[in-house]
Amino acid sequence: MRLQSLFPASLGLLLVGCNVSGVDAGNTPEIKVNQAYLVKPDTLAVQINTGEIIRAKQTPYIPQAGDQIQQPRPLQEDWVIRNGKAIGSLAGKQRNIFYPFDQFISSPFDPQWADRVTSFRITSSEDPTYSSTLNPTTVHRKSKPTDLARVGQWKFEFPMAHTMYLKLPSALKPGKTYQINFPNSKVAPLTFKYQPNVSRTEAIHVSHIGFAPQDPAKVAFLSTWMGNGGRVEYGAGLGFSVIDEKTNRKVFTGKTQLSRTSQENEDPRQRNYSHTNVYWMDFTPVQTPGKYRVCIDAIGCSFSFEISSTVWRNAFYTSVRGLYHQRSGIALKEPYTKWTRPRPFHPDDGTIVYESNATLASTDQGLGSVEFPKRLAESSTTKVVPNAWGGYFDAGDWDRRIQHVEVSRQLIELYELSPEYFDRISLNLPESKDRLPDVINEALWTLDFFRRIQTADGGIRGGIQSQRDPRLGEASWQDSYRVYAYAPDMWSSYQYAGAAARAANVLKSRDSKLAQTYQESALRAMAYAEREAAKTPPGKVERDSRNLAALELYRLTGDASWHQLFLQTTVFKDPQKEVYVWDEHDQRDAAFLYARLPKNQVDANVQKNTIAALIRDADTAVSVGEQTAFKWSKDLPYMPLGWGNGLGAPRAISMIRAHYLTQNRKYLRSSVLATQFALGANPDNMTYTTGIGHRSPKNPMVFDQRVQGIEPPPGITVYGPYDPTFYSDTWTIDLFKDVIFPAAMEWPTTESYLDIFFFPMAAEFTVMQSISPTAYLWGYLAAQQAMPARSR
Repeated sequence: MRLQSLFPASLGLLLVGCNVSGVDAGNTPEIKVNQAYLVKPDTLAVQINTGEIIRAKQTPYIPQAGDQIQQPRPLQEDWVIRNGKAIGSLAGKQRNIFYPFDQFISSPFDPQWADRVTSFRITSSEDPTYSSTLNPTTVHRKSKPTDLARVGQWKFEFPMAHTMYLKLPSALKPGKTYQINFPNSKVAPLTFKYQPNVSRTEAIHVSHIGFAPQDPAKVAFLSTWMGNGGRVEYGAGLGFSVIDEKTNRKVFTGKTQLSRTSQENEDPRQRNYSHTNVYWMDFTPVQTPGKYRVCIDAIGCSFSFEISSTVWRNAFYTSVRGLYHQRSGIALKEPYTKWTRPRPFHPDDGTIVYESNATLASTDQGLGSVEFPKRLAESSTTKVVPNAWGGYFDAGDWDRRIQHVEVSRQLIELYELSPEYFDRISLNLPESKDRLPDVINEALWTLDFFRRIQTADGGIRGGIQSQRDPRLGEASWQDSYRVYAYAPDMWSSYQYAGAAARAANVLKSRDSKLAQTYQESALRAMAYAEREAAKTPPGKVERDSRNLAALELYRLTGDASWHQLFLQTTVFKDPQKEVYVWDEHDQRDAAFLYARLPKNQVDANVQKNTIAALIRDADTAVSVGEQTAFKWSKDLPYMPLGWGNGLGAPRAISMIRAHYLTQNRKYLRSSVLATQFALGANPDNMTYTTGIGHRSPKNPMVFDQRVQGIEPPPGITVYGPYDPTFYSDTWTIDLFKDVIFPAAMEWPTTESYLDIFFFPMAAEFTVMQSISPTAYLWGYLAAQQAMPARSR
């Protein structure tokens, strides 16, 4: 989504300070400390959250005398002006829904006060050192917004999380209780009991879901970045223990090890992404099922986590059902979900989809550079496209694009790797009672959408798009813009042909009639694309899509002509070629498929080269993970972190494929390590998938959630943390640059996530870039736990 359309160019000049907006605060209440914990025995962290949002919700519009409706920009918001002041906007096709502004209650918190040592007083009746009131010797701070309130047309307020690090004159003593007072403020006094084997600390990071008993890696991390106080050095060799939550007994002890210092680069981009030393704790030998916590002597403990054979199955279930929650064309309702929503974009409800003469490939939503609103406006027709419903939404808009067939490819591939396991897995879908495995049912959802809008000559439309991004306050089932179906194009047709052929192949033994339907559709799409290729030579992207489609059709039909086309367009005649080279070729999916074909159906040298290239790719990913402090990896070593390549979704598909081909446990171990950060083993101690863990995103870019003022649907994996140095000039940073401290570009990547709806860098997602790869990894790990031990 292009959220720039929601804000004027002069946005940075229109931001205001944190005042009470829309709410009479009355007598200002005391501010309560959100949490206090030790970073080191002589360093106490105090976190204070300030500001509260009363989220806007839709109501029927009841006009009052004197109301004016203003639309400053064509096709954008209709502002309701009452008594000379904007009070909200109108939404819906009939413009009869009123969406007011958020309300914000500020807190009397002065950051400058928080930076003074005299603002904190520590005393204790149990520790003689603190029998007299003492101040910290130094105070450091970091402050970042936790949400955003839109309280006017172009006016915004921010709830904040302020963390102050108090360097104490003397280390606290275990078992003793301390009183912290905050003079000259509205902050309520705090009683803190120092119990390092019980008290939780934000300095220890561990997966929130935990581990399977036989996982080849079970780890936690130790780190702290103190904002303007910089890094914390702990030194290796601190004692840690794994404690059984039920018995409070230690089941494992060990020593911390240095993972990466703040001075070491973590990738070829010459970046350190943590800005502090990071240490790790390995407790892989612990296998007994139960609930545990990791504690470090004299500091504190992590969130609790499980060791259980079901952890990956449960994570996979939540993640893959994120796709169901992004479905278009059906109502989301019980018993399939508690996150309900009316049916959007269905012709039976009055949605009309018009044919456009523009192709998706020609726009900025596909392979081109022209902004889609301009192309759609230039190529509008009045011809109606029938049966144009279904597919998936991404974040922040209602488009359904051909790139989404990557979800289908990944889910079917996942099934092919462990069919016996996924035959038994129910995803509680409306289709769950049919004859197909549910992971296949989900894979077919978006393919069926594209098949329905296939043209008579076999061409595949690039998808469906409203003429602009959503209006402020409109939900998906209320969209008031004209809706278009893109014209068919070569690229979209190749993309679909390959995915549909993959579906037909997996369906052959389960639903022969449906398999034949998809086979015929795939062949028609391929024929259309080949006719287009005869007119206009394919570019790099079209070439790779053609290569994969030909291989899928060869596997499906056995027709040698498709094999010949694959061999003509593959890069793997050259044994030195990699599976993926940025802006040159991407034949990863084709390589893995060819590597799995029977030897009597392949060119032996080409297959050998594909296997070697896949293993090199996985070895590179393993190496990247070994260099990063928190063991996350990347698809490409030089790829910047951000947008579709943030740290919210784990990057491990190359290692999973190598493990499948070789059964070498180093790839499985690196895959498990690669997902630890995304599952909560990070400095924010949060997962980046809604509905998972102790702390997860509350404000992903889901308009249907936002306008209803409800919790997000589970299973949405957001883009997550990004590299503030690389993306330092991104326009959205202007939203909060005046309230974040230190400055945004000074924050480490590992703490750059802001749970702000209007911050697409972090809160955006797509079904194919973040949800599907996450489900693929967790699904593979779940299937591994169901195998006999000797097979893992």
